[in-house]
Amino acid sequence: MNAEFFVTSLLNGISYGLLLFMLSSGITLIFSMMGVLNFAHASFYMLGAYFAFTISGLLGFGLALVIAPLLVFALGAAFERYCLRRVHPFGHVPELLVTFGLSYLILEVVQLVWGRSTVPYGLPGWLEGPLFTLYGTQFPRSRSFVMLVALLMLASVWLLLTRTRIGLVIQAALKYPEMAEALGHNVPRVFMLVFGGGAALAALAGVIGGNTYVTEPAMAASVGSIVFVVVVVGGMGSLPGAFLASLLIGLVQTFAVALDYSLISVFAAAGLAVTEQSFGYPVLKLTISQVAPILPYLFLVLILIFRPKGLLGTRVS
Repeated sequence: MNAEFFVTSLLNGISYGLLLFMLSSGITLIFSMMGVLNFAHASFYMLGAYFAFTISGLLGFGLALVIAPLLVFALGAAFERYCLRRVHPFGHVPELLVTFGLSYLILEVVQLVWGRSTVPYGLPGWLEGPLFTLYGTQFPRSRSFVMLVALLMLASVWLLLTRTRIGLVIQAALKYPEMAEALGHNVPRVFMLVFGGGAALAALAGVIGGNTYVTEPAMAASVGSIVFVVVVVGGMGSLPGAFLASLLIGLVQTFAVALDYSLISVFAAAGLAVTEQSFGYPVLKLTISQVAPILPYLFLVLILIFRPKGLLGTRVS
C-alpha cells in the first residue's frame, strides 16, 4: 500500500463518512428525543437534493444551500404535527408504518415532478476542480466542501444542544416532559421542531451530496439502509456514536473497494495452493473489493451480537 493510495483513500473515506454523518445525525436526534425511527429520513435527503437543483437553477447554489433545508424543515414539521402526532399514542409500529408510507409518497411525487431519470444538478463553478494535489492525485473542492459543512453542522448542533436555552428546553422535554410542560414549555411544539430540524439536516446533506455524487429517484434507497447501519452501530440515539460509526464505515468502504486481495492470495503467501477443485473455491476467490458493499451490514450483525447498544450507545431500543 503506497502513500498516494493511503492518503487519497483516507481523504475520500473521511469525506464520505462525514456525508453519512450529516444524514445520520438527523435521525439520531429524532430517535434520541422522540423515540421515533423515521423510515422516511433518506427521502428528506432526496428532497433536499431536488429542491436545491430547482432553486440553484433560479437563484444560485448559495441560496439553495439555505432555502432547500428550510423548505424540508417546514415539510418535516408539518408531517409531525398533522400525521405522526396522531399515531404516536398507538405505539412504535404505527409510527414506523406511517413514515414508511411517507417514503413511498415522496418517491412518487419526486418522479411525477422531476421524472424518473437523473437530473443535471451540477456543481457551481467555485466548487469545480481540485483544491490541492497530493502525491500526484487531485482532491476535489466538492468533497472538501462536504467535509467543511459537516464539521460546521456538528459544531452548531453540539453548541445548540449544550450551550443554549433552546438546547436545555429540548433536553428537559426529552427527560422530564411533564415537568417541562408544567414550567410553561410547549412540549409537542418542541418535538415538532426537533423532527423538522432532523429533516432539515438530511436535506442539507442532500444539497451538497446531490451535486457531489448524483441526483436521481433511487438516491434515497441507495443511502437509506446504510444510514440505519450507522445509527445502530454508533448506538441508538448517540450523536457521538453516529459520528464515530459514520467515519468508520466511510473509511472501511472506501479502502475496501480498492483492495483486490482474496483468501487465495493469503493462502498463496502461506505456501498453500488453492485450485478450482478446492472446497469453497467460489468463496475463497472473492476479493475484498467484491464484498465491500456487504461489509457495513456484516459489521452491523456483529455489533448486534456482541454489543447491542452500539459503540457509544447507552440504551437498547
